[in-house]
Amino acid sequence: MSNSKVTFRIGGVHPNDSKLARNCAIEVLPLPQTVYISMAQHLGAPAKPVVAVGDQVKVGQVIAEPGGFISAFVHSSVSGTVKSIAPRKDIAGNMVPHIEIAVEGDEWAEGIDLSDTLVTAIPSDRAAVLEKIKACGVVGLGGATFPTHVKLNPAPGSKAECLILNGAECEPYLTSDFRILLERTKEIVVGAAIMQMVLGGCRCVIGIEEIKPEAIEAMTAAVAELGYKDIEVLSLKKRYPQGGEKQLIDAVMRRQVKSGGLPISVGAVVQNVATSLAVYEAVQKNKPLITNTMTITGDCLPVERQHNYLFRIGMPLSYIAEYAGGIPEAAAKLISGGPMMGRAIANLDATTVKGSSSILYLSEAATKRKPESACIRCGRCADACPMGLEPFLLNRLYKAGDIEGLEAGSAQDCIACGCCLYSCPANIPLLDNVNQAKGQVMGVIRARAAAAKAAAEAAKAAENK
Repeated sequence: MSNSKVTFRIGGVHPNDSKLARNCAIEVLPLPQTVYISMAQHLGAPAKPVVAVGDQVKVGQVIAEPGGFISAFVHSSVSGTVKSIAPRKDIAGNMVPHIEIAVEGDEWAEGIDLSDTLVTAIPSDRAAVLEKIKACGVVGLGGATFPTHVKLNPAPGSKAECLILNGAECEPYLTSDFRILLERTKEIVVGAAIMQMVLGGCRCVIGIEEIKPEAIEAMTAAVAELGYKDIEVLSLKKRYPQGGEKQLIDAVMRRQVKSGGLPISVGAVVQNVATSLAVYEAVQKNKPLITNTMTITGDCLPVERQHNYLFRIGMPLSYIAEYAGGIPEAAAKLISGGPMMGRAIANLDATTVKGSSSILYLSEAATKRKPESACIRCGRCADACPMGLEPFLLNRLYKAGDIEGLEAGSAQDCIACGCCLYSCPANIPLLDNVNQAKGQVMGVIRARAAAAKAAAEAAKAAENK
């Protein structure tokens, strides 16, 4: 392990960690009576159901296939009978197609290895490994849920120089990644070696924040014991958003991804440690991505009610909340994810998806915003922005409806980390306004690209006449 503690070079803040569930070992949630499995739990096109009402399914069986190039397979997380295929509200209240399955036992599909035996031999057939990752529906579990097989297969002409595993978990309260770093350590390292092989044998760096010394020690020991080449554990300074993709690349490689660019443009591929575990289970155990780990936590929960759970996709959040002791009376807000980048849970009857990471209960004291006052032009938001933006300027341009100015000011590069809001002494809703501005700019950019594509196709058609 490298002894140097590195970090990104632009912006960042230091919120209270509040890792209240860090010492809570992962517990397996019992199955509910019914699961509702979303067809839109990955970035890109929703999956298309391949089962019908009345069908009997087993755990791990394919129930939906990719709906496009950027899409993913979806598998049943339980065994039972398909009861319905219909729209259902997600955590934001949007209607999304779900497959409802009545749970009848726990019978797994043939070929899935449920043993604890560690499989360390790395397959050498790159194409077969990529196909296995695709077939098992593995997606990025760091937040974006981008299909992993696509990310591990860069376009011709692009070369991966470094695979970075994100073990920072810099969001306050969340501890599920920390727990798998301790409890599934070797599997994560094997998963890293598999992805390293797929990417052509590039260097691999596992980045973990310095405030998790137990995880750093465990991962360092596992890397040494397993003996794979060119894998190292790197201690990262405590700083938010240390786990941001572009921030990790800057910290590890000292390279900046240009506006609109992808990490592969600077030779980087970033994956979360939970994704590495999912890759291990897919390739070495033939297990589809139907489970993940989530944290039940919050400032209004006593220590004995903090948990890290292994859940299956499709479990109602209301079921999990009730199993964990119910919603605390002091909870003023429920969040899926962390307090900085998480999303408010508008519908507790929504169900877990592949990328679910928490149910976070926050008290009124932790969520109540102070009255907004006039900007004092202190520049703290600009100093805190890890993307080098000027949130105070973007806020002004947004209020003026200046889309051209917003694009020139790179509103489209905002990563919605919340550093600007956190640092603003005037309590201006910078995050909300810049997020809205980004949506407007991205709409213009997409419309421009569509018009250019249509024009190119029209010109080509005219040539062929």
